[in-house]
Amino acid sequence: MVEVPLAYGEGTLTASLPERTVVVGARESRPVPRQTEAERRQRIRQALAAPLGMPRLRDLARPGMRVVIAFDDPTVRGSGDVRQLIIEECLEELTSAGVDERNVLLLCANALHRKFTHEELASVLGSSLVERFHDRLRCHDAEDEGDILPLGTTPSGYYVDVNRTAAEADLCIYVNAGCVMGFSGGWKSIAVGLSTWRSIRATHHPDGMSMSVRDNRMHRVLDEIGATLEARLGKRFFKVETVMDSPHAVGGIWAGGVSETRAAALALLQERHPPRRSAVPLKADVVVYGVADTSPYAVFARPNPILTLISSGLGYQGGYIEALGKPGCTVIMATPVRDEWDLDHHPSYREVWERVLSVTRDAYVIDREFAERFARRADYIERYRNGVAFHPVHGILATHPLRRLRHAGRVIVAGPADQHIPRHLGFDVAPTVEEAVAMAEREHGEQCSIVAIGVAGAAAVAPQAAKLRGDG
Repeated sequence: MVEVPLAYGEGTLTASLPERTVVVGARESRPVPRQTEAERRQRIRQALAAPLGMPRLRDLARPGMRVVIAFDDPTVRGSGDVRQLIIEECLEELTSAGVDERNVLLLCANALHRKFTHEELASVLGSSLVERFHDRLRCHDAEDEGDILPLGTTPSGYYVDVNRTAAEADLCIYVNAGCVMGFSGGWKSIAVGLSTWRSIRATHHPDGMSMSVRDNRMHRVLDEIGATLEARLGKRFFKVETVMDSPHAVGGIWAGGVSETRAAALALLQERHPPRRSAVPLKADVVVYGVADTSPYAVFARPNPILTLISSGLGYQGGYIEALGKPGCTVIMATPVRDEWDLDHHPSYREVWERVLSVTRDAYVIDREFAERFARRADYIERYRNGVAFHPVHGILATHPLRRLRHAGRVIVAGPADQHIPRHLGFDVAPTVEEAVAMAEREHGEQCSIVAIGVAGAAAVAPQAAKLRGDG
């Protein structure tokens, strides 16, 4: 047998899999030295001093300018202190050009994500910036018609809506805190982060989203929106794009035009992330992986079954299904998923679970029949605008990864705390990964091919995992 560490909730478990299993991703990653603050600042200053495709900030800015510095919301993985350091260095450039800091606004680009409190934003900006900009620090509101600037449609018919304050500022700077594969960064920062549902809908559908760092279909649409946006405004956005090596190490950072910085970041990402399809010589009958309780949409909150099983399980992790699994493959995901719901932050999710997923589990039907209905829900929109709730349509967007069920023939959830939760989605249940593999072998044959996605450097077995395996 081969011992494979898998993510499992807040910890890991070690699964004993047949020797024929091809293990992907379990190698030790190269050690990344922790950079000092001075070293990170130096990287940022070098990027700001040599922007790509645009003059440096101190040459763009002038006294009397109104400036907006927009930044990734806390759902974007990265190191909070990098946001803080980048903003502080941008402010230094602006000050040197004679810009009065009282004319600078900090804007969180949260799109249809929830609004964040000043206390929460302090975790990614630092308390000093939050206190310094208190009345000039706010979150984007995708439902505030007075602060949305509609700019028509692109040649392909995509709506172009953008935050009016950012668009009408004399200068708008966007700070990207870290690229997650090919998913974030580029025009997604502005064309999604500072936009509305009708514009965001162009990419947020079952076939629209992509993590690819090569020929990303989502960013083709976003690039068209971005080009139209700048053409209609008659000016450019200034972007700082970041690739992190670790929470405290900048791998790459570039400043300048959105397209130019995106291209530089992609070059580095493509070098570091070879195509997933090259990870195994042949596609497998069974794909095994674990799911951690780390949904970006549960920051400062608790995950729920939709986020765990669908958004993370079939979404962020599920790219392996089509890349490594045969059509009709069995997917085994290990997670202690529970019947728990955070209704303060995700109020529409429980209704999606009970009233939508009980009717259909077809991502395309859900999108067609329910997206607009939830997008217009006034009760949930009020909680988005005046509370800490995700926009109501986000509960529908989180179901889009169900489209992977058109490729996977069967899903078995190993080790769930509440077995009725996976079964609500039509998934099978096994108490352990080993028993899930045995179930798959009965369907595909005793010598069926297996690929497992391990966790780099994980050796410890979580106590709950040990109990499930009968070790304690």
